Amino acid sequence: MTAALTGFSLGLSLILAIGAQNAFVLRQGIQRAHVLAVVLTCALSDAVLIVVGVSGFGALSEAAPWIADVMRWAGAAFLIVYGAMSFRSAWAGTGALKAEGASTGSWKAAVLTCLALTWLNPHVYLDTVVLLGSVAAQYPGERVPFGIGAVCASFTFFFALGYGARLLAPLFARPAAWRVLDVVIGCIMWAIAAGLILKG
Repeated sequence: MTAALTGFSLGLSLILAIGAQNAFVLRQGIQRAHVLAVVLTCALSDAVLIVVGVSGFGALSEAAPWIADVMRWAGAAFLIVYGAMSFRSAWAGTGALKAEGASTGSWKAAVLTCLALTWLNPHVYLDTVVLLGSVAAQYPGERVPFGIGAVCASFTFFFALGYGARLLAPLFARPAAWRVLDVVIGCIMWAIAAGLILKG
């Protein structure tokens, strides 16, 4: 039980920070656009990475150091483009939320964007595969409950973020609020991209 609680608390603390993935989930949740598909994609992706880390493959980055550089530059490029799209949306003022919560795109596009924000983010690998994997190693006979706790934290967080965001829907019925959100999301994307580039 201690291992499961540790896994849950550590997993939750790692994903609480507002990042590119969380900003996207928040936007989809407020807009009520393909929320289930998006939160499941995030949670299941996290679950796969957590299982990889807890299973003892955290040493992959040491065995193949070039993987980190490839993921860093690919992630930075994607975040720059996505951030620019957010700024363009803010400038055009096209993000107003319809009262009936109409979608702004297909579920396939939402899932693909979500997958890119997740799998092209080097921090995801550091948090799930490397960090959680190294902590799980401290629980030799309890890696499974530790991993289950971390996976539960991921599902809890993303479902709460995605479906809890709709409480903000009345505020985002105003175009000005969407502009502010798009600017904030764009700044987050570019800040993370700059951090990735500067780390090189």
